[in-house]
Amino acid sequence: MIEFLFIDLDDTVLDFHKAEREALSKTLSAFGLEPTEEVLTLYNRINKSFWERLERKEITREELLIDRFRELIAQTGIVVKAENFARTYEENLSQGHFFMPDAPEALETLSKKYKLYIASNGTARIQAGRLKSANISRYFEDIFISQDIGADKPDKAYFDGCFARIPNFDPKRTMIVGDSLTSDILGGKQAGIMTCWVNTHGKTAPENIRPDYEIQALSQLPALLETL
Repeated sequence: MIEFLFIDLDDTVLDFHKAEREALSKTLSAFGLEPTEEVLTLYNRINKSFWERLERKEITREELLIDRFRELIAQTGIVVKAENFARTYEENLSQGHFFMPDAPEALETLSKKYKLYIASNGTARIQAGRLKSANISRYFEDIFISQDIGADKPDKAYFDGCFARIPNFDPKRTMIVGDSLTSDILGGKQAGIMTCWVNTHGKTAPENIRPDYEIQALSQLPALLETL
């Protein structure tokens, strides 16, 4: 039986893509560039590549947070320092939130039976603002942000750091739930815990990263756990 649930935050509980789009649009407008679909798509591509490089330990978090905007600025011609753009973007992103479908109700249900923990690779200051806005911290026993832990998912050091903070922890009674195969699912497997992929878009998992379980939304998790 599962006792400990590690739940990813972005695109599992909170709709990060929607929040990101709004924050980036506000930031682009603030620096005089129209937030067209072309520019937003360009940033998404740049940002994704930088996060993948971070997961592979090719760059540091500090480099990611600035260099992704340095690349965007270079390709769009905005006249602004990358540091200033990043600061404004982070401020916009830390304000407000959007939930994934039925996520608050799912957390309410799960928290009555399981010990819940947030497991996020996000930036600490930004996630703190979004969690406060969403008012969901009450559902969780602890909040594990990679920037605070000192390691990022899927690194085993991240999970070891989390496990050390949980009283009477048992990996055999633990599951991680998240939308990312390369951070949540791979990380969980490397840490020796069960994994559940939130496959919102109906993708096919590659042969080298196979989750133990698969759902399409967090709202399906309570029913799945009842079968285990």
